[in-house]
Amino acid sequence: MITLTFPDESKREFPDGVTGAEIAEGISKSLAKKAMVVKLDGELTDLAEPITADARIEIVTRDLPDALEIIRHDCAHVLAEAVQELFPGTQVTIGPVIDNGFYYDFAREEPFHPDDFPKIEAKMREIIGRDAAFTKKVWDRDEARRYFGEKGEAYKVELIDAIPQDQDIRFYSQGAWTDLCRGPHGPSTGKIGNAFKLLKLAGAYWRGDSNNPMLQRIYGTAWANDNDLKAYLTMLEEAEKRDHRRLGREMDLFHFQEEAPGAVFWHANGWTLFQALIAYMRRRQHEGGFVEVNTPDMMERGLWETSGHWEKFGENMFTTITPDERVHCCKPMNCPGHVQIFKNGLKSYRDLPLRIAEFGKVHRYEPSGALHGLMRVRHFTQDDAHIFCTEDQITEECISVNALILSIYRDFGFEDVRIKFSDRPEKRVGSDAVWDKAEDALKKACEAAGIAWELNPGEGAFYGPKLEYVLRDAIGRDWQCGTLQVDFNLPDRLGAFYIGADGEKHVPVMLHRAMFGSLERFTGILIENYAGHLPLWLSPVQVVVATITSDADDYARQVLDRLEAAGVRAEIDLRNEKINYKVREHSLAKVPAIVVCGKREAEEGTVNVRRLGSKDQALLPLDQAITAFVDEATPPDLKRAGVAKVA
Repeated sequence: MITLTFPDESKREFPDGVTGAEIAEGISKSLAKKAMVVKLDGELTDLAEPITADARIEIVTRDLPDALEIIRHDCAHVLAEAVQELFPGTQVTIGPVIDNGFYYDFAREEPFHPDDFPKIEAKMREIIGRDAAFTKKVWDRDEARRYFGEKGEAYKVELIDAIPQDQDIRFYSQGAWTDLCRGPHGPSTGKIGNAFKLLKLAGAYWRGDSNNPMLQRIYGTAWANDNDLKAYLTMLEEAEKRDHRRLGREMDLFHFQEEAPGAVFWHANGWTLFQALIAYMRRRQHEGGFVEVNTPDMMERGLWETSGHWEKFGENMFTTITPDERVHCCKPMNCPGHVQIFKNGLKSYRDLPLRIAEFGKVHRYEPSGALHGLMRVRHFTQDDAHIFCTEDQITEECISVNALILSIYRDFGFEDVRIKFSDRPEKRVGSDAVWDKAEDALKKACEAAGIAWELNPGEGAFYGPKLEYVLRDAIGRDWQCGTLQVDFNLPDRLGAFYIGADGEKHVPVMLHRAMFGSLERFTGILIENYAGHLPLWLSPVQVVVATITSDADDYARQVLDRLEAAGVRAEIDLRNEKINYKVREHSLAKVPAIVVCGKREAEEGTVNVRRLGSKDQALLPLDQAITAFVDEATPPDLKRAGVAKVA
């Protein structure tokens, strides 16, 4: 007999080899009907899989979050079957679940087209309607290779050859169609439902290697019900409207070009926004006791080998060989440079904590296919900082950094923030004992700060565990931005020490901290979160002064002078165009306020204020309008400090 513990902590004994399906049936027929898989000790498992040991068990029904992964995995298999039925000769390769959906890569000479999607979706519904059971098979390696070899599935044969010798070769069939798969799957295709949709096509190199053949990738999404599918598709439509690349062109912020892939060409407006973010962060860091430094963009390879970055990131680092045959690397991170600053000059325990920050430009190679506007680039700026402290100071410093990060996000309108605790990755430096100490220290700091977190297993940095701050934007998308990491390894590897109260040398703890993360990426997130309607304090051009007739030109210039003298970023439009044309043009560029000046306003000393996104107009005395603009253009941190001027 085996003992199974249910979510309500009740325990029941069952015969060895009982299945999840039998347990669900024994509880109630309605539960058995809704069940998709079981969760055993946190792992999703087929309902038909025999259970042979004591475990914690949960019956996962299709209305639970865990069921989505199964629905999408099942849907990917149905997509592959549908494609092969409709387009004979197509080879299937891999089809994993991804965030909010799935994809499948196909090898086919003829290109797919979005016009094929309705036909494929209809075939998928037909397959789902057959309600064929998903059944698992385990074959020996030779039998598996022979099966796919006879079918002409060369990619599947290659995948089989890559499976370690000590692992089973597992397959899942749905009716007569079979695929190589680790599982798990739901009971049958009918459990998928019809809340799915194919979304887009893309090219993808086999195994992500540009030396391999190009495959055709079909992306899709699947949900538990039609309402969830509709909500997701609506979000995608809204996301397309908010695409920062399109808005970047309309707002004249930046551009990209082939001569510098993954690098941003900032225009004047974009650079103004970028510098406004840096100025804000510089003030907040100063409040937090950080001093700003700057380290070289390029350093010798030996430093990166010692730090461990070369082993971890070497293939993604930009390098150059100088005439004297020394290999230099463009820095992918700022950490080793900051350790060098710490090491320069003898440090005492009285100097700790030492908090140093840098707006450091880092360089990381990303495949061309992964580049995506400001969100994924090869050259970007980090608001990086490192705190060198004693072990006794870890908790207090983590509490302080956490409060600062959350305060910053609130200033930008992000109230919904989730925190993930990422523990040791498989590829790491340092002993398990050191990692135990680092993870325990970060968990204690979270507890002391009252930080609620969810585990993100195996996603820590190679030198230490970290907290990841995930922001939810205006349309419900999640963005991982800030991080806080506890590092016992890097200072030791690079020979950093301080003199303790006992007169002996001690290795400092190094806390890595980023708040925006990548400034380029955070800028893209802001643009999309606000759909280009940035708060006035962030807008590159805060006010445009536009004339109705040339009679008001002189007055408009006076208004511009007054605004600029008050610190408002303003421009003037004296063109001989109709005012409605001017308003439309500046609205497209997402200027938050347009001040209209005509003959009447010039005579009365007033301005007519039009706000972006509103048809309303407000006729205000010039002094009152300027006072309102100055208040709105003052960054939130300066407002809290009682500074009534624009920084």
